[in-house]
Amino acid sequence: MSSKLSVGIHMMTIFALKPGESLTSEFLADSVNTNPVVIRRLLGSLRASGIVESKTGVGGGWSLLVDPERLTLLDILRAVEPQNELFALHRSEPNPECPCGQHIQSVLTEVYDQVQDTMTRQLAGITIACITRKILDRWEGAEKATADHLSAEEVLSDRRRKSRSHAQ
Repeated sequence: MSSKLSVGIHMMTIFALKPGESLTSEFLADSVNTNPVVIRRLLGSLRASGIVESKTGVGGGWSLLVDPERLTLLDILRAVEPQNELFALHRSEPNPECPCGQHIQSVLTEVYDQVQDTMTRQLAGITIACITRKILDRWEGAEKATADHLSAEEVLSDRRRKSRSHAQ
């Protein structure tokens, strides 16, 4: 699987963090840290699936059409990755004279089908709203940690000032 799913989730999470706003491919590319052309290609696939829309002109950009509470990671995967290409078998037919080569593709197909079924169920149960909440929780936690660090730094600075004034 390529990074298309991760980038697609990233973009949809940004839309969820900025509800109702039209976003440019340049803005999204800046967050993803990639070229806007990459973003536009993925947005085109997401638009074909009815997940986003684009508007041209002043105030134009891309908008999310699906409620983040209803948009699943599976929806995004199906929009950005070709179906049935998550696990590729051999490019050429294995040697049928070899006991391994004779059976490997059928065995791998069974295994890959089981893995894909499990992954599909997992992705169908996670929404962009879930991802957004996790991002916000970590963001708020990081801000609190920064605030705690600053508070500790202020306390240390205050102690240093007091110890200097007592020494004089």
